[in-house]
Amino acid sequence: MSHNLPNLDSELLGATDAEAQASAHKPRILLLYGSTRATSYSRLLVEEAARLLEHFGAETRIFNPSGLPLPDDVPIEHPKVQELRDLMQWSEGQVWCSPERHGAMSAVFKAQIDWVPLALGAVRPTQGKTLAVMQVCGGSQSFNVVNQLRVLGRWMRMFTIPNQSSVPKAYMEFDDEGRMKPSPYYDRVVDVMEELIKFTLLLRDRKDFLVDRYSERKESAEQLSARVNQRSI
Repeated sequence: MSHNLPNLDSELLGATDAEAQASAHKPRILLLYGSTRATSYSRLLVEEAARLLEHFGAETRIFNPSGLPLPDDVPIEHPKVQELRDLMQWSEGQVWCSPERHGAMSAVFKAQIDWVPLALGAVRPTQGKTLAVMQVCGGSQSFNVVNQLRVLGRWMRMFTIPNQSSVPKAYMEFDDEGRMKPSPYYDRVVDVMEELIKFTLLLRDRKDFLVDRYSERKESAEQLSARVNQRSI
């Protein structure tokens, strides 16, 4: 019995042909942080990361989570929800940074991801985008949040880069101007952003090939919506 399985040899040839048409625009990177405090160290770290990304040639946008309602508390037409979803679509890569709260990512951060729809059509809007993960700690260094963010990135079908940043005692790592002080922790942030740019440049023009799945080609958007519609649970 034939299952009409894909011919990857021909698809690889097509992907190779597509490499000749590399995008010329700057890599588009969206940065998310996980605290609405007036002095938010996850925001300060994201702002430092954005400066580095722009130095490496990227176009960056930082989403401010202040005013974003809890997931499902308002219709999706809410302006903050639409802003976030539009930025998700716009981006080719992302940086996620959350403080550690009770050994986990903050509710402020998770709410942002929970507003991202499972699918637009039959594809997650985050699918195939690159991702770098970071966390800030109030005390000693921990990797709980970055590990959780990696799981979350995998669920969102993103390409999470190998390197990551965890900044302990974050209140000691920034000066009065909100800039990160020179340190091995700063050097690691530079490494992570440089690596994110490299992976984004390598993958963004091959994303459609890399995330194209046999099962999703078989299933229509309507069928997918019906299968995952949680109102029927």
